[in-house]
Amino acid sequence: MGGGDLSSLVGIVLADGREAVVKDGPDPLAEAAMLRAIRASGAPAPAVFAADARALVMERLPAQGARGADADLGRAVARLHAATGARYGWDRDYAFGPVAIRNGWSTNWAAFFAERRLACHLPHLEPSLARRVEALAAALPGRLPANPRPALLHGDLWGGNVLLDGPRVSGLIDPACYHGHAEVDLAMLSLFGQPGSSFREAYGPAEPGFAERVPIYQLWPALVHLRLFGAGYRGLVETLLTAAGA
Repeated sequence: MGGGDLSSLVGIVLADGREAVVKDGPDPLAEAAMLRAIRASGAPAPAVFAADARALVMERLPAQGARGADADLGRAVARLHAATGARYGWDRDYAFGPVAIRNGWSTNWAAFFAERRLACHLPHLEPSLARRVEALAAALPGRLPANPRPALLHGDLWGGNVLLDGPRVSGLIDPACYHGHAEVDLAMLSLFGQPGSSFREAYGPAEPGFAERVPIYQLWPALVHLRLFGAGYRGLVETLLTAAGA
């Protein structure tokens, strides 16, 4: 099957006739736990049939594609974010290919995001870019809420990780889950595209100051893309730093 940049997919048929997808990746057991957490929240995700250190076997969901599913996506993401953790983070680390995602637990959101989503990239950045990211990370206690509700996040929520079947969302896939400020997923969802107004109507109103925080939260996936795919994403990183005042 067609896969992403960081894993391969094989379609199979089980003895009972069910269709399934076999996926390799950096940590199939961790991904299986994330998919189960998404399903437990009431948001759609493929059922996990089996997982070990080498591969994940999951339900093959209908995905004929469609337009007009923005309202259903808003409802799905709202259900996901309604699941709340006790702290910020996740119980194990993860990775996007060679880019490590350090998690652990924290009781301070601004400190968590500064250290484990921005400052973690500093050793891998060109010095002038690193200085700007470092300055922004240092300023986050005054820019981000210290204690927003620790919502369950998808962690890599963009259009390519949303399966659509008619006017509904059949599944959220390829997660990088942790607990954090719900706006992280919302900012990511508008980085490489923009859902229609019916998404926000179904999801719920924006928190005060959301627009000012969007470039900060979008910087995390932009830095990941810069490290994974190279200098073509430097302009995006610089644009977001400027928008964030760094």
